[in-house]
Amino acid sequence: MAWDEWEQLKAQAAGRGETHTRLNHVPPDGGGGGGSGDLVVHQDDLGAVGHEASILYDDVKGQADIAAAGSGNGSMGSTMQAAATMKSHGFQTGSALETTVEMWTSQVKTVLQACAHISDHLDYTQKRHAEDDAKIGAVLRGRDGSATSVSQLNGYFK
Repeated sequence: MAWDEWEQLKAQAAGRGETHTRLNHVPPDGGGGGGSGDLVVHQDDLGAVGHEASILYDDVKGQADIAAAGSGNGSMGSTMQAAATMKSHGFQTGSALETTVEMWTSQVKTVLQACAHISDHLDYTQKRHAEDDAKIGAVLRGRDGSATSVSQLNGYFK
């Protein structure tokens, strides 16, 4: 976005009048579509997202041509090998390509770390949520032995 475009958008927003902060909320009539209002985490959902992050990690790691991977020819990827060959023949493009590969490698490694963190965190969250559910379920039981819902607990504090 160009600076002029940014200034134009700011002027348009200012021309609409007063600015307000609006928080998402459930309307007083009970609409909003959330159901009972209880927090629900489906462990299958957590596991599925964590699994997809793990698959993405493996795919990126296996297919990205980074400085220390690729053709299986030594410890350099095919693009880094091309850069080295061009440099050895006196082409200035070789140095520029080498710099590009180094930047690409850094960015790919960042994506790999993010995927690993997502996968690990969701595995941990899934396990921790199950443990918390078991503890809370053992403590919060109604007279009939059923679990006490969050919305029912919320009513006690009003």
